[in-house]
Amino acid sequence: MKIVNPLNYPLAVLFACICLVFGARAIKLSPWLMLPITGAISFVGADYLAKKEPPKVNLNNPILEQELNNAKIQAKLLISKAEHLRIEAQKLLQHSSQMELLTAVEYTCQRTLELPEKINHLTQKLAGGDSLLSREELNKQLQQVKSQQKNSKGRALIQLQQLENTLKNNLQLVEEGQDAREAQVFSIVTIITEFAGVLQQLQNKLRSANLDNSEEIQELKDLNNELNNFQESMDVLV
Repeated sequence: MKIVNPLNYPLAVLFACICLVFGARAIKLSPWLMLPITGAISFVGADYLAKKEPPKVNLNNPILEQELNNAKIQAKLLISKAEHLRIEAQKLLQHSSQMELLTAVEYTCQRTLELPEKINHLTQKLAGGDSLLSREELNKQLQQVKSQQKNSKGRALIQLQQLENTLKNNLQLVEEGQDAREAQVFSIVTIITEFAGVLQQLQNKLRSANLDNSEEIQELKDLNNELNNFQESMDVLV
């Protein structure tokens, strides 16, 4: 069993210090008795906090690690923005004719909560020098994208075509014996950035639109559908 150093977890040390003061002053226990007790508390607390942390991975690629950290930060910001959008949508979309749009927006915002977990999953997947993307995996992703294109049009189709080009480029890198993981992660970061832009468009449109106008309601639905397409692209890459 690996012993965790409490000094790496200030919260565990702080809690142990509080217990020490409480035991010595409130319960009037001997400091000589409290010291080993609080020491044990700090180790148990540090062990608990260590287990709650996501497992550390070695990607053997500083650029890759930096981009994944950037993706995690952007994902957290997106969750906050999506929550604000959800609250606004609930306030603005209250008529029965607007319920379909409200449900769609709420579903999209809810799915945004999945982003950090998806990025963590991708990080684990790409970890280690022996986990370079395989030709079989990329071909599978490529077939998924081509299948989605059959039922897509407009901006959604353009986005899927761009994703197809990225996957083809990754496949070429693999065939050349190079590490295609960077291209994969850059694609994730690009999707998150574009997702944030369309999310802002949807929020702006929701604030300014005539919500009694069916055409403007449809424009809002189209923007929301575009956000769902980003989610599907993310699913393919992850």
